[in-house]
Amino acid sequence: MDLRGVKKSRMPLADEPHLVRQAKAGNSESFGQLYDAYLERIYRFVYFRVEDQQTAEDITSQVFLKAWENLGRFQIGGTPFLAWLYTIAHNAVIDHYRTRKVTAALEDVRLSDPGHAETVENGIDSAVEMGSIKIALQTLTDDQRQVLVLKFIDEMSNEEIARHLGKREGAIRALQMRGLKALAKRLAEKIPIPI
Repeated sequence: MDLRGVKKSRMPLADEPHLVRQAKAGNSESFGQLYDAYLERIYRFVYFRVEDQQTAEDITSQVFLKAWENLGRFQIGGTPFLAWLYTIAHNAVIDHYRTRKVTAALEDVRLSDPGHAETVENGIDSAVEMGSIKIALQTLTDDQRQVLVLKFIDEMSNEEIARHLGKREGAIRALQMRGLKALAKRLAEKIPIPI
């Protein structure tokens, strides 16, 4: 799944209900527009809840496949389409953890290539940093983690988060503040990453 070139959409599509109606009628091009608009947000949502990029890509693909297959069940005018996708993604992540078996993936790395060594080192630094953040996020309460991911990863406004979680904006701001403080403390402790 290549997210380069995917148009980033921070706000719901203005013509979303029209596109959903057309997609429900079997128009795959309209569903494709919804896919393009929301792919990156759903991928980021999944990525910060699973262990690696490949798993996140697989689950994201499953989310959109399930959405296409169950489009007839989506009620236009109820919850926004993006919120429905987040629900499917949330359930897919839960299913992933319920059914996964513990396995270790071995990557083929050509360390003999001198130009490759620097790229590998940079990739390792980024992975360690991202791993530290993911581990630190897991130490927060569910509400704090969810608010921080929706705010900083999914780039939702406090109003959108409040609507999505069924809470007041003041509660969202408080969860965000406490979550950021706890996250900063955990990261300052240099949480070790299990190998």
